[in-house]
Amino acid sequence: MNERNIIVRFFSAVWGGADAVRKVLHLILLLFVFGAILGGMLGGAPTAIPKKAALIIEPRGALVEQFAGDPFERAVSEALGDGEPQTLVQDVVDALEFAKDDDRIQVVYLELSSLVGSGLSKLQRVGDAIEDFRGSGKKVIANADFMMQQAYYLAAHADDVFLHPDGIVYLQGYGAYRTYYKDAIDLLRIDWNIFRAGTHKTAYEPYTRMDMSDEDRETRSRLLDQLWLLYRDDIRAARDLDDGAIQAFADNLNDNVKAADGDFATAAVNAGLVDALKSRTEVRDLLTEIVGEDEDEPGSLNAVGMDAYLAQMRMMAGTTVKDENVAIITAVGDIEFGMQPPGTIGGDSTAALLRKARHDDTVRAVVLRVDSPGGSAFASDVISDEVRALRRDGKPVVASMSSVAASGGYHISMDADQIVASPATITGSIGVLAMVPTFQRTMATVGVAVDGVGTTPWSGALRPDREMSPGGRELIQTLIEDSYRDFVSDVAAGRDMEFDAVDEIAQGQVWMAADALENGLVDQLGELDDAIELAASLAEMDEYGIKHIKKELSPTEQMILDLIGAGSLVGIDAAAWVRSPSRLENAANEIVKQADALLRFNDPRGIYAHCFCEIR
Repeated sequence: MNERNIIVRFFSAVWGGADAVRKVLHLILLLFVFGAILGGMLGGAPTAIPKKAALIIEPRGALVEQFAGDPFERAVSEALGDGEPQTLVQDVVDALEFAKDDDRIQVVYLELSSLVGSGLSKLQRVGDAIEDFRGSGKKVIANADFMMQQAYYLAAHADDVFLHPDGIVYLQGYGAYRTYYKDAIDLLRIDWNIFRAGTHKTAYEPYTRMDMSDEDRETRSRLLDQLWLLYRDDIRAARDLDDGAIQAFADNLNDNVKAADGDFATAAVNAGLVDALKSRTEVRDLLTEIVGEDEDEPGSLNAVGMDAYLAQMRMMAGTTVKDENVAIITAVGDIEFGMQPPGTIGGDSTAALLRKARHDDTVRAVVLRVDSPGGSAFASDVISDEVRALRRDGKPVVASMSSVAASGGYHISMDADQIVASPATITGSIGVLAMVPTFQRTMATVGVAVDGVGTTPWSGALRPDREMSPGGRELIQTLIEDSYRDFVSDVAAGRDMEFDAVDEIAQGQVWMAADALENGLVDQLGELDDAIELAASLAEMDEYGIKHIKKELSPTEQMILDLIGAGSLVGIDAAAWVRSPSRLENAANEIVKQADALLRFNDPRGIYAHCFCEIR
């Protein structure tokens, strides 16, 4: 029969109806999208900044050189209210620079309750920017409900420092504490095979000890003392305090609080750390006296937030790119093999950025901004190859060191024409190690064994479920020693030093910037701006632009973010669609985060130049 049977006709009708519904839904979606875009275009103009306004700078989370994570995923997470709080150092510096010459900005208000972490070098950059702003004759007011050590550093550079009457200033100093796993590894019957080159290379110790070695304790104590001295000297100068005032406040905290009848905030005032205790309402009233009240919103002061202010000022300033430029490439985080997102230095991804700068005819010089404790030795080599290629093509490279540029972080810096380190930079740690755990004894406890045959001594020699053979140990140690010799030789070549001279200051030893300068590991002390000027000078440029080379969003990703932003302008809260994680999910995420410290080790040879030099 030519006529279709009833079942076919039925499903065809169902499909036709579903297809029609689909088309209607698509039409509705398109209307919504265009409506959101139109709403964004009509209502998305930035709010006008009052003629007299306060610039509110409220850093959240940690001060960082680069946001961590894939740019698109991070932007979506932030739009959904689920992003990890971080604040770019450059954003704060730029906002203060714009505001200095902006007649509309009468005062900068630093709200520091949400700043929880930062390396001292980053704090110093912002502190210098605050002092520069104050040089314009305008006032900076700092306030917080609670001030941790990092927040207080910035507050100390303000004209007035206020604290909530129930608040706290907590200066804990600097510490370096590590978790040690040897007993747990023994209980699990894991053989943790260690290979190293460098007498002071101590990154492996948590897996072979239950406490800190004397060598590690000496090195870390030296670094901590130098950092703490820099911190105290900066605060003393900014607040015009007596010598020893910061140390005395921290050392005698209990006595100071008791002398203030148990009031922590009053103790901070008595020590000269804070000018006065004020509630949030009192601080707002004070700012209102300076800039006035918003006519459209009674009870609100004339103010603009940092993000909105930066967006407007950068749009008005236009691009910083010119016909000839210094390119800035930021390398932040652990160094890993392959392509990695921002916040992690990928051997391939960072090399690709350097290669892009090399083939860009508008780029005459490059500043490599490094904030890294190192990682994969092979990935570091890949990046260093591109640094050398830039120089061979006649484009000077200046390495600019932030809080830490040690081990692999030093490796990717050493071939630059010049190295500029912040006074608070931790660097050096020129050494190599490998860690190869095997689990044959663990498996034996549950009745599992491995056996077999091979055609050479190396067949199955490096399986994690078999005991490592003496030959395997010898081979890996040979590779480690060869990698160390190469590391030292490359430093000697890049720094124009003798091998023995580098070997003496290498051995995994870690240095503060001043010591690194004395030892010839860096060329000068300075900040990012100094490195940019030096790069331009090496390229013999008087007039130049700044070109940031980084991973960019694709057109599709940018369109999606624009739609989310446009939706927010017409009252659509995307964050309302997201379910908050449960406590169990938060705990699980924290476990995964801790485990990631081991899982990220992905060097193809299993060889690492990594400095576990966390300072908190």
